[in-house]
Amino acid sequence: MKHSNGSIEVITGSMFCGKTDELIRRLRRATIAKQKIQVFKPAIDIRYAVEKVTSHAGAQFDALPVEGSAAILEKLDDGATVIAIDEAQFFDEGIIDVATKLAESGLRVIVAGLDTDFRAEPFGPMPALLAKAEKVRKLRAICVVCAGEASRTQRLVNGEPARYDDPVVIVGADELYEARCREHHEVPR
Repeated sequence: MKHSNGSIEVITGSMFCGKTDELIRRLRRATIAKQKIQVFKPAIDIRYAVEKVTSHAGAQFDALPVEGSAAILEKLDDGATVIAIDEAQFFDEGIIDVATKLAESGLRVIVAGLDTDFRAEPFGPMPALLAKAEKVRKLRAICVVCAGEASRTQRLVNGEPARYDDPVVIVGADELYEARCREHHEVPR
């Protein structure tokens, strides 16, 4: 059953704020409602399991890894009513049109991803997805320095803050990244 009105929902925030947990929570609710779900993730994300979205807390949901946004439309199941896309910041800019097309066809599209990179700058297609979304949920983590609310992702290189000119995309978890508040987030130039 397609939704009467398609929509885009975005779940965002820094690393370790619970984005994937929230995505999985919404998918479990859709499962209870007997909706047909299809979940996609970028093939680059192999941190925990290749064919699952997995939260840092260990929650999992089956997913199809895809090389790019066009593959989502190619692999879309007939009858799917809820389309979830995890780690959207790693997709190409085409993900914006894909999410829009899916929503315009009456599907509920749930997107999770980092809104900013380790420099605290807008990350990939996320700003446009946030602008096009009907619903946005911005989550906060806990700063590892002061235990306050964290809105930033701190990348570490040998235990020290990454420099501004370091590569933007390096897939990792707590060995490379920490959640930090604005005050304790550092990006040396």
